Amino acid sequence: MSITNKDIITAIEQAAPRRLQESYDNTGLQCGSEADECRGVLLCVDVTKEIVAEAKELKCNLIISHHPLLFKPVKCINGQGRVQEALLTAIKNDITIYSCHTAIDNAPGGISFAMASKLNLQNVTILESNHNDPELGKIGCGTIGVLLNPLTPVEFVELVKETFDSPIARCSDPEAIGKGRKITRVAMCGGAGAFLLDEAVINRADAYITSDSKFNCFIDYADELLLVDIGHFESEKCSKEIFYHLITKKFPNFAVYNSKVEQNPIKYL
Repeated sequence: MSITNKDIITAIEQAAPRRLQESYDNTGLQCGSEADECRGVLLCVDVTKEIVAEAKELKCNLIISHHPLLFKPVKCINGQGRVQEALLTAIKNDITIYSCHTAIDNAPGGISFAMASKLNLQNVTILESNHNDPELGKIGCGTIGVLLNPLTPVEFVELVKETFDSPIARCSDPEAIGKGRKITRVAMCGGAGAFLLDEAVINRADAYITSDSKFNCFIDYADELLLVDIGHFESEKCSKEIFYHLITKKFPNFAVYNSKVEQNPIKYL
C-alpha cells in the first residue's frame, strides 16, 4: 500500500493539529496535493527555490517546513521574489509544500519543549497555558524548567550558545539581576518570544531564552531575569528534528531528509 502526502501530514497533525495555530498564521498546505503518492520528504525551516531544487534532486515530492511559504496575501503570481520563485518551482515540479508553524509551537512536545530537552532541563512545563485541548491536554506557548546544576550567568550564556550552535547571544547585564545569583529556573520560547517575558517573571525564571527581542526588553527586564537572545534560526531549527521523529515513528523506513542546502540567512561577521 502506497503512502500519500496526506498520510505524512496526518502523522504531523496528530501531534500538532492545525486548530492549535494562532489566528494570524497560515499553518497547513501551501501548494500541491495531499492525495499524491509521497516518494520522499524534505524538511526545512524556510522554503526557498534552492530547497525546492534539492527536493527534486532527492526525488522528494513533499516539503515540510516550519515557517509558512505563503504568509502574506499573494495578489498575483509572476515569479518575483523568494516566495513566488519557490512556489512556481514547486508547482512546475509537482512538489507539495506543507508548513507547520504556530501549531507545533503550541503543541505539547513542540519547539520550546525541544529546546528545553536540548538543555536537559528537568520538570519542564508550559510557560503560558492557553487551554486544555480535548485530545492533547494542556497546550500553550513557551516552556520553563530547572537546570540540573545551577550556573553563573556567564556560564549559562556559554551553555546556550554551545547547545543551540549560536555564535553570539545578545544578553542583558549578568550583574543586573544580582551579583552572585545563579541561574536555576530557565524559561524559553522559540522564535520571537519577547511577548512571554512577563510570564517568565511571574513564574520566577532566572533566565529567559528567545530571539528577536527589541532593545527596550533588555532595559525593562534587566533587574528581573537574564534575557538571552539567540538567533531566530538557531532557536527553531529543532523543528526539523521534531518533524523527522514524528514521520519516522509512523513510517520507520520511509525516505525523510533534512535539507543540506539550508543555511541561516543571517551571517555573523
